[in-house]
Amino acid sequence: MIFVIRTVFIVLFYSLISAVTANSQETSTWPCFHGQDRSNKSTETGLLNQWPEDGPGLLWSVSGLGEGYSTVSVDKGLIYTAGMNNKQTMVYAFNLEGEIQWQQSNGTAWETTKSWASSYTGARSTPTVDNSVIYHLGETGRLVSLAAKTGEPIWSMELRERFDAEEPEYGYSESVLIDGENLYCSPAGKKGFLVCLNKKTGDLIWTNTDISGSVGFSSHIIADYGGYHQIIGMSSNSVYGVDAVKGDLLWTFPYENKRSLNIPDPIFYQGHVFITSGYGKGSALIKLKLSENKIIPEIIWQTPIMDNHHGGVVLLNGYLYGSGDEKRGWYCLDIMTGEPQWKAAGKGSLTYAENMLYCLEEKGTMRLIKASAQSFEEVSAFEVPEGGKGMYWAHPVVCGGRLYIRHTDKLFAYSIKD
Repeated sequence: MIFVIRTVFIVLFYSLISAVTANSQETSTWPCFHGQDRSNKSTETGLLNQWPEDGPGLLWSVSGLGEGYSTVSVDKGLIYTAGMNNKQTMVYAFNLEGEIQWQQSNGTAWETTKSWASSYTGARSTPTVDNSVIYHLGETGRLVSLAAKTGEPIWSMELRERFDAEEPEYGYSESVLIDGENLYCSPAGKKGFLVCLNKKTGDLIWTNTDISGSVGFSSHIIADYGGYHQIIGMSSNSVYGVDAVKGDLLWTFPYENKRSLNIPDPIFYQGHVFITSGYGKGSALIKLKLSENKIIPEIIWQTPIMDNHHGGVVLLNGYLYGSGDEKRGWYCLDIMTGEPQWKAAGKGSLTYAENMLYCLEEKGTMRLIKASAQSFEEVSAFEVPEGGKGMYWAHPVVCGGRLYIRHTDKLFAYSIKD
């Protein structure tokens, strides 16, 4: 009798744990590129602070995504990403078990004509989820709105035709920004470099044609400063701030590398904007100085180190973490002075969760690093399986007690819950 009671208790206990875990997965969200506030910092807790020697447990992997570097967004128990199949840009939805729920085409995919860049082909933009709707920008300029549960089209727009824009050298890479009822994106056209659309209908709210340069390949962030709700982004030769309500250019600052490719997103911090760029350009901090209702950008510091290629930078407690391109290595910089705190070998993309940096090397090594400005301390590492040709450039995501890693044709889901 005691044995039966104990067995029933154990079954009920593990059933409860499973139910709690499933509920946690259903409510966890990472709705767009670099998360809800675009800081690339997860609020997850209760995660492993060290992995087994061969890495955390692989829950599942899926293949058939096609080529591309789109990472994932997660919302209401569904996982979204994009890839190239049969020369079409495809948006995919999977459930938490890795089972395909729907797939929807978003126009002709971008393919390079340069032999040395053959592995660059495929989707770049990460789907944005908002109020049960998916928004995705294809590489050749088709912007689509889809029902999140079914993939059914709601509205679409050809940005290049609408705003008289040329196809970018490497295709559109931006993950669109949703703020309230508005959608912001950068066609970089003669009739609109930056545009604001009604997210429900696609109707035009405003355009801005005062921004210089061409597509920078970064995604926008949003910040409140100087009495303005600002959209902050980068073109091929500058960083800028635009009034999110009216579309007026508030300030701009020149910033261009030898390839005219500003890929990492800017970071806003206490009235300052941090920018970084690869190909030897380096990093800089700009102060937004207020003067007679105007915003004047003023350089605070600039350094050639941590010339971030496209792996992104995380700001934590006043310190910047990211890798360099030509001056290769993982770096930690003081955001207010630019002074390096440490450097370690490597290069790649990263994300943050619960005092840890998840650093994905571009050749496939996943490293778990303590997020400390005192020293570089690697806790664990493992090799991610191959998903096709090309570098491991899709940014890792931590959501719902899982680590998601995309490599071209495959998506891997690892359990990192303690």
